[in-house]
Amino acid sequence: MKLLLEKWHGYLNESKLRVFDFDDTLVQTDAKIILHKASGDVVEQTPGEWAIYKPQAGDKFNFDQFGTLINPREIKEYTDILRRVLSAGTDGRKTVILTARAKAARGAITEFLEDIGIDISELELVTLNSSDPQTKADWIGQKIEEGYNDIFFLDDSAKNVAAVQALKKIYPNIKLKAQLV
Repeated sequence: MKLLLEKWHGYLNESKLRVFDFDDTLVQTDAKIILHKASGDVVEQTPGEWAIYKPQAGDKFNFDQFGTLINPREIKEYTDILRRVLSAGTDGRKTVILTARAKAARGAITEFLEDIGIDISELELVTLNSSDPQTKADWIGQKIEEGYNDIFFLDDSAKNVAAVQALKKIYPNIKLKAQLV
């Protein structure tokens, strides 16, 4: 009976967190990561290429092009999901765009979202300034500690999705869906 009451209490106090990655989830841009290899070679990578790249010893990455949005294009399939989530209201629900981009990109991201008709007053924009997948998982883990117990996470990086999915082992009593786009 106690377990049933705890489960029912969890539904009554459900606190939803909806988290969207930005690059290659909500928008495509022409920004590239510049990879300087130990051999001296310089390679330009798209965010999608970088997401699956396995760093080699001596690699250095330059993310300077991510301070702005270069030729941004809406990924309508996922911005429509964001719009539906936002239209469901904010009662018991928080919606976040969680990006690896630095704080310098906030203005450009905000302007883009407003230009495509997304009401930014109903969401939080978090710039992590880190491309380490564990950084996103740690941020979501902190939100779980704050009481969020129903989490949906969308990201184009399998590494990010795996890091967030691993939170299920630490927090087995929450609803957590991490989805690769």
